[in-house]
Amino acid sequence: MNIRHATVTAPQISEEIGEVTIVADGEAVTGIYFPGHWTKPDRSAFGPEVTASSDAVITDAATQLHDYLAGERDRLDFATSTDGSDFEERVWAVLRDIPRGETMTYGQIAEQLGDRSLARIVGKAVGHNPLSIIVPCHRVVGADGSLTGYAGGLDRKRFLLGLEGAVEDAGPTLF
Repeated sequence: MNIRHATVTAPQISEEIGEVTIVADGEAVTGIYFPGHWTKPDRSAFGPEVTASSDAVITDAATQLHDYLAGERDRLDFATSTDGSDFEERVWAVLRDIPRGETMTYGQIAEQLGDRSLARIVGKAVGHNPLSIIVPCHRVVGADGSLTGYAGGLDRKRFLLGLEGAVEDAGPTLF
């Protein structure tokens, strides 16, 4: 295990998203977290802090994130790794399959997993997604299509959905 992290800010990422902490383990990115992230693990789990430019894995992730958020690429293509429960991994697999520009509800994800009554538990798994933006939990909306909770805040969620064409107006950001 070679866990380490770097905090990356605009302009390396984007003004609209602001600061992110990128966590890597070996050759894979294992976390993308915002300041005030709801379900961020204890910082000691991030390993030592490195400068983004001194770590090839983190540099590549930051560059791709920047290009994605600037609308210069349609997908992110770097190694990732998650370590959730079996159920969380199943939910995150569904999230990975939500096409850019589309959304799903918690109930639809629960249905796809075989039991619509699991919607609340699906919500918890979505909220514990360690790879914000990469595993697109921002594409999950409320049953009525409303923008509901996002660990990075609703302004970031609105920006991401606007960037991807899932909402008409990305609206202003507040950071």
